[in-house]
Amino acid sequence: MRRFLCAILFTIIAFSACRKPNSIGVNKFTDAAIIKIKDYQDRRLSDSLVQYFSSKNLSYREDAALAFASIQDSTMVGRLEKLLSGDTIAAVRKAAAYALGQTPSSKSESILANALGYEKDKSVYAEILESYGKVTKKWHLEVRDDDSLVLHGLAWSFYRSGYKGTSEDSIFNADASFLLNPAVMQPTRLGSAHYFARSARDFVRFQKTIIASARWDSSNDVRIASTLALGKIMTDSSRIAAQIILQEDRDYRVRISAAHALQSFPFDQIWRFVRKSLHDENINVGIASSEVIKTTATKAYWKDILLSAREAKNWRIQANLYEAALGASGDNGLAEEIRAIYSNTSNPYHKAVLLMALQHSISSCEFIQEQLLNATVPVVRSASATSLVAMNYGKSFEPALQKRFATFYINAIKTGDPAVIGTIAGALADPELGYKNVVEDYAFLYAAKQSLSLPKDNEAMQPLEAAIALFEERKLPTAVNNAFNHPIDWSIVTRIPSDQKAVIVTTKGKITIRLLVEEAPGSVANFVQLVQARYFDDKYFHRVVPNFVIQTGCNRGDGWGSEDYSIRSEFSGRRYKTGSVGMASAGKDTEGTQWFITHSPTPHLDGRYTIFAEVESGMDVVHQIEVGDKILNIELK
Repeated sequence: MRRFLCAILFTIIAFSACRKPNSIGVNKFTDAAIIKIKDYQDRRLSDSLVQYFSSKNLSYREDAALAFASIQDSTMVGRLEKLLSGDTIAAVRKAAAYALGQTPSSKSESILANALGYEKDKSVYAEILESYGKVTKKWHLEVRDDDSLVLHGLAWSFYRSGYKGTSEDSIFNADASFLLNPAVMQPTRLGSAHYFARSARDFVRFQKTIIASARWDSSNDVRIASTLALGKIMTDSSRIAAQIILQEDRDYRVRISAAHALQSFPFDQIWRFVRKSLHDENINVGIASSEVIKTTATKAYWKDILLSAREAKNWRIQANLYEAALGASGDNGLAEEIRAIYSNTSNPYHKAVLLMALQHSISSCEFIQEQLLNATVPVVRSASATSLVAMNYGKSFEPALQKRFATFYINAIKTGDPAVIGTIAGALADPELGYKNVVEDYAFLYAAKQSLSLPKDNEAMQPLEAAIALFEERKLPTAVNNAFNHPIDWSIVTRIPSDQKAVIVTTKGKITIRLLVEEAPGSVANFVQLVQARYFDDKYFHRVVPNFVIQTGCNRGDGWGSEDYSIRSEFSGRRYKTGSVGMASAGKDTEGTQWFITHSPTPHLDGRYTIFAEVESGMDVVHQIEVGDKILNIELK
């Protein structure tokens, strides 16, 4: 750790020295007052921020209001209401509306609903609508305005409310269906499509509109979401449309949505289509299809699936199909075949998914435990723990095995591996599994807690604290929060141009991103320091979810790694679109070294994960990245 901090210190000096003199003052943080506002935001100092609400400088008022979108202090909604109702500048009112939507509170809901009665600016009105959707407990508005901006806010209000389960389907479905009309502007159609994909229920009577949008909308992004919605319409017409899209759509991400939609239908109706798509020209479609098979396979097809597994060239597809076949059959000979493949591969990520496949073989539990205790690669240890816990939840698990698994769990936690501790503790904390009645001495949980430290091990500490609370017969503790640490280094921030680029050189090619220092100064400064320290060199892309994200920056290579510091979340109102670069986290204000790039719009991440950059070029490379690919180096340009 000391070595790492020394490298960061060197970075600060080196970054200051390497910039040309004319790079000083190339972003808005030449203004000392704006630095103060952002620093108060970073330190979560609400009282210090509200003094800027009355500033004559509109930028100060706007930035101060926007700061509360990240702080989310419910005691300050009254102050934000005054800005929303009384400020003469639309941008300030819009920032206040967004901050209220980021701050769950019954007061936020009523303030936003009332504001619709007096707000005249259409862009602010749209923001109020969308923010209302985020905080309402029951959507009940009368909106009679066909302005394009208002319709945009309405579509996204439907989505936000529906996503949190507070929508009125009988009201929303007809209006959202109308907003899918090709004549409506694309961002509005996108909101409506995501409403149907992720939020709506009981909309079979609108299937013609959904199918038309999924098949023929001019926007790839809209088709991605509308196609996913087909999985919620249980008709032959919907299934056939998804089958056609899986075979014919020109965008691989839409084909992935079609595969996911087919997951809702009986396996005998979809098998021949998803089997064919295992060989799609885009490997991500094949991977997604194998995941659908893994989730939906039935016993009657396990031998056919096994044949496809043996033919598979891609290791992820292979492992998913083996898991599908084993899960459907429970065949002991097949489990032995999987263990043989495991022994013959040197790829730790391949080993990890094969271990996950073995969760369906109770007879493999000793083998999996052995891998956990003896593995030298973190991703194998964490996968072993995850597989054992999944086996515990499986339909084949018998009560007679509980004492045996309790011993497994105790030995696993004693390894001191944070990922193993977090995963196993999650099982021990579940009262439904009943380990409180089996484990008599839980001193090993206290020893595990002593081996962890905050903020580095926050993700593992949360389930461990829950397990301890269960065994001590006390209420579940509140979330494990990191104390303030790692303040923003403003000497770094003030030297980062507002158009600063970074070129990420990977094993698949180059990706150029533009850093958003003015919106996320803490996250960007953190990234720059890590780049200058060569921290990301040789880091794996440890997580790739087709048509979602590629993720990297983990010092363990399994998603559980971090350094012994954390930074705060920074929410600016920017939306997740194709090529957004966001900070991974284990909850608000727990960000560190891991980050991800999106394959397509992901609105469910908006306002929950910091966006600190966007891809400028190289999205073709992003779409090609697979688990196990590496960052070779990153250069600031």
